[in-house]
Amino acid sequence: MSATRDRDRYYHFRPYNVGRWIVWGGFAVVLAVAPLVWTSGFAQTMLSQVGIGIIVCLAYNMLLGQGGMLSFGHAVYSGLGSFLAIHTLNLASAGTWPVPVSLIPLVGGLGGLFFAALLGYVTTKKSGTTFAMITLGIGELVWSMSLMIPEFFGGEGGVSGNRVVGKGVLGISFGPQIQLYYLIAAYCFVCTAAMFALTRTPLGRMLNAVRDNPERVEFIGYSTQSVRYLAFMLSGFFAGIAGGLGALNFEIVTAEVVGAARSGAYLLFVFLGGATFFFGPIIGAVLMVIALVLLSELTKAWLLYLGLVFLVMVMYAPGGLASLIMMNLRVAAFGKLRRLWTAYLALGGAGLVALAGAAVMIEMVYHLQLSAALGPSMPFFGATLDTRSPDAWFGAVFVMLAGVGAFELARRVFARDWGLVQEEIEKEVKRREAAI
Repeated sequence: MSATRDRDRYYHFRPYNVGRWIVWGGFAVVLAVAPLVWTSGFAQTMLSQVGIGIIVCLAYNMLLGQGGMLSFGHAVYSGLGSFLAIHTLNLASAGTWPVPVSLIPLVGGLGGLFFAALLGYVTTKKSGTTFAMITLGIGELVWSMSLMIPEFFGGEGGVSGNRVVGKGVLGISFGPQIQLYYLIAAYCFVCTAAMFALTRTPLGRMLNAVRDNPERVEFIGYSTQSVRYLAFMLSGFFAGIAGGLGALNFEIVTAEVVGAARSGAYLLFVFLGGATFFFGPIIGAVLMVIALVLLSELTKAWLLYLGLVFLVMVMYAPGGLASLIMMNLRVAAFGKLRRLWTAYLALGGAGLVALAGAAVMIEMVYHLQLSAALGPSMPFFGATLDTRSPDAWFGAVFVMLAGVGAFELARRVFARDWGLVQEEIEKEVKRREAAI
């Protein structure tokens, strides 16, 4: 009997988390099936960029969301990983280093880890605003060095390479985009799983504690600087892997990859996706590729639209899209979502009307300032607008104001219904707690 009690004391068997297996299985299926649904070369290139973006955004969120470290220079580690990867690829092509192409992203990861260990020791000695300013300074320093050391950074033209090295194995040469996509998808799945597992380790929990209450962490005997430093190095490693995959995908690396614009994009889209949830950066990565690839091709004013979206999210949904999803999942779990769908339709319709009016005015202003030589006529979603006609301007203002007015009315109705639903949910929660 005593042996049985001792065995029960040390061995505990937990039931399988079926929901988690479904989520991860669904994620793997999406990665596997996506290029079979969108079969064009352009779509597969975008999917490859999404996979790379997921890795780097999750790596950045290891600092921002989990550790509370606002970095303005994280592109340094993904970018330097890209440069080391492209140089390794060229050495492999020349036969100097017998490195398989499939392992070159790990070279980028080790490069990101090395530079994160080198620069992060100084960076993580401080926290808060000081940490952010140090990362900004390091980012600008590395970017300026990219112009001063052309032997490594390739100058203005960058460093190019060829990812098809030697004879293919089992017909896999990574020349076709579909083959490279599946390599990126494999790295994406493994890195995502590894970073999620990290959040369940003592280091991940302690990183959250450093974010929430660093004084108490120091009081119980842990070094907050050591915790930040370890997280910084791990984040640099995964960012370097993303950089190595980017080098293989584009077969060219320029100084842009270590610039402030790239670091700002990581920050912006991780925030839009939702830094407080693990899956938030995944949403942000998808948005980042859509904005940088598709939206930038549709309009010259894409940065203005992006800034307006960011402003609205900061004001009304600081938790990002992930927080909105989780709030509505909670409502759906209590069976209350059906009472809000009409309000959502009203909000969405009014918002689209207001956005259409504002977009017409923005596009006409940009046309007059940048494309006046092409004449006053401007195409806009199948319609032709005369940018010098008062009717076009009056119509755009009227549509925008009508949309704003309708949106405000819908918002008030939604706020009332949402408040009632939340009160009912709180009463239900208290009733269940009392029943227990």
